[in-house]
Amino acid sequence: MSFFGVLYYFLAVFIFGAFDKALTAVIQTQQTVLAAVGEDAEFSCQLLETKDVLQVTWQKISHDGEKNVATYNKQFGQRVNDGFTDKFKFKHTELQNCSIVIRNVMEQDEGCYHCLFNTYPEGSFTGKPCLQVYELHEPVVDVRESNSTEEWVVSCSATGRPAPTVTLSVSQQDLSFSQYNTVSVSNTNATFTVTTTAVLSGSRKHSTQVGCAARVLSAPHREVTVMTPVVQQKPDATEDGSYEKITSQSSESNFTWIIVLAVVSVVAVLLVILLVVFRYFFADFVAHFKQHNKTGDLEKIKTPLKSKQDIHENKTPLMNHENEQLRQRTSTKKTPKNINRKASPSTAKRLFEEH
Repeated sequence: MSFFGVLYYFLAVFIFGAFDKALTAVIQTQQTVLAAVGEDAEFSCQLLETKDVLQVTWQKISHDGEKNVATYNKQFGQRVNDGFTDKFKFKHTELQNCSIVIRNVMEQDEGCYHCLFNTYPEGSFTGKPCLQVYELHEPVVDVRESNSTEEWVVSCSATGRPAPTVTLSVSQQDLSFSQYNTVSVSNTNATFTVTTTAVLSGSRKHSTQVGCAARVLSAPHREVTVMTPVVQQKPDATEDGSYEKITSQSSESNFTWIIVLAVVSVVAVLLVILLVVFRYFFADFVAHFKQHNKTGDLEKIKTPLKSKQDIHENKTPLMNHENEQLRQRTSTKKTPKNINRKASPSTAKRLFEEH
């Protein structure tokens, strides 16, 4: 290539580059738009200079080039091209100011887009906003006891994409973290799990608030706070073992009281059961006795007393027969066998004369 050819090439690059910068300088747009997975992302472009705009065109930049996503003009209005109707929608439409929304952003939506203001006779003025998709889950905090009575071990894990930054905090100013340790693990779904562990110095007899914040890029952070549990420390044993003796005596005393209370409770329950059973059967017996007395009195009232004549008349024939035999025997003893009870007149006269 000749000297003039090289000079012409650099001159063309400089002129067209300057012209391209001039065209993009009048577009106001957000260079980087952050959106979490599942959220909506909004692109907005505004033409700062007054131009005769015929149409606004939105394009998605990919490895294969630019693809028209949607267009707006006064003659046909809003239009989203086929294949993008479920993903894109217009939010604000003007020829000088236009915005579009990407619904439910996913990892494949990440990249840069073009907003073109097609003017006459200058041509197109282009803006280039870019979408960056991130993922951030709520952090998980774990507080556990340390070997020392004056320390806690605090651990916080957060998962996101790209790798999140995990920060620990404590509410009390006189407490502080030390011995930081951070581990990052890459997951199969292109996310990262970052775990930060530190030692919190301070008395474990008092509860304090511990916080953990996770952040990805410049997106809003996620924070979780927990309260450390209070641990009651046992007193140290003396040299002669008095603490163990006191503890043993206290345990025996408590065990004795438990047995006494159990026995008293059982006796009380048995007494209550016996009382209930006695009252039930006693009430039944009294009711039966009263009913029996009432029945007997009524029978006496209903049955009149019998007279002696009725009793005599009501004797059975067997009794009458026995009485008759008894009278006959008595008469036989008083009267001799050779004397008839009825004497003839001649015999009676003779006996009378003899006497």
